[in-house]
Amino acid sequence: MAEKKKKPLWLKLIIIVLVIAIVGVAAFAGLSIMVYEQFFGIRYETSEQYKYYISDFDGLMCADYEFTSDKGQKLAGYLYHNGEGSPLGIIVFAHGFGGGGHNSYMDVISYFAKNGYYVFAYDATGNDNSEGKAVGGMPQGVIDLEAAIDFVKLQKEFYHLPIMLLGHSWGGYSVTNVLKYHPDVKAVASFCGFDKSSDLLYAQGKMMAGEAIDYVMPFMNAYEKLKFGEYAENTALGAFENTDAKIMAFHSTDDTTVPIEYGFDIWHEKYKDDPRFTFVKFEDKGHSGIFYSEEGSEYIKGFREAGKEWAEDLSYDYKAEENAERYKEDLTKYIKENLDREKWASLYDTELLGSVLEFYNSARG
Repeated sequence: MAEKKKKPLWLKLIIIVLVIAIVGVAAFAGLSIMVYEQFFGIRYETSEQYKYYISDFDGLMCADYEFTSDKGQKLAGYLYHNGEGSPLGIIVFAHGFGGGGHNSYMDVISYFAKNGYYVFAYDATGNDNSEGKAVGGMPQGVIDLEAAIDFVKLQKEFYHLPIMLLGHSWGGYSVTNVLKYHPDVKAVASFCGFDKSSDLLYAQGKMMAGEAIDYVMPFMNAYEKLKFGEYAENTALGAFENTDAKIMAFHSTDDTTVPIEYGFDIWHEKYKDDPRFTFVKFEDKGHSGIFYSEEGSEYIKGFREAGKEWAEDLSYDYKAEENAERYKEDLTKYIKENLDREKWASLYDTELLGSVLEFYNSARG
């Protein structure tokens, strides 16, 4: 019987290295998908304790709508208005990520409704009253906004109105990127937006994992591309080339959720001398508080500090897992009894929103 030839040592080494490399790549890919789905593979609901209600805003009216997004999921839409006179235009509003749907922004929405505009807001996929087992990813925001604008354009009561866009954070990214698909929009106001989806993934990943994020990002980008196709590669810069819409961008240098260099700075570098663009930079408004007035910020700060003192004085350990439900009930009661809803409904900076109102008015044509 012929003796089997032994594999040369160099060939064995190559095979071992290849196996290790394949296993390593698979491990990084699996980790990337796991991290991605940890954030985007779930639903988000507005906290019951801090929900706004239509009764919080004098004269505000709302009509409910429903429209369909890309996978057949039904999205909840809401038309806000003051019921007086002919609307100056219609503002389609895109909310941020992680806090549920549009409800957290009803104070801002109310401001524009009371100043003569229709505001069409909606809950994105996987948020509040809209269908969807999960958000899916940042590009879903652009897809849902595209569907919302399509819906608005098809309604007889809206078709003659100039369309404006307003978005914060995830919504700020969405309202700029969607211009690739709706270049006829008249004006866009983006608060704390970012240029492309991978920018936010990188910014958040770097804060959590440091330089190690550089090894994970290629796999995250590939996974997102697999899920969303061209939407994963779209950029606001590319969309700006596709439209004559007027753009107004707001950001604060102390924003740690969406660092200013991932959107505002990129756009400013290219378009700072273009009269079509207006850039407004703050230093101390952070991310979630960018709409707040100084008085509004102080009220929120004071209310939260008082809440912490109240929690520390409870007769039980409110941080313990076994007390979670009890604490939730007690906290809801505390907020209901102590939150000044009149102040809560008017935290916004009237000068800031007034500048956006003037911007929209000038863009109506």
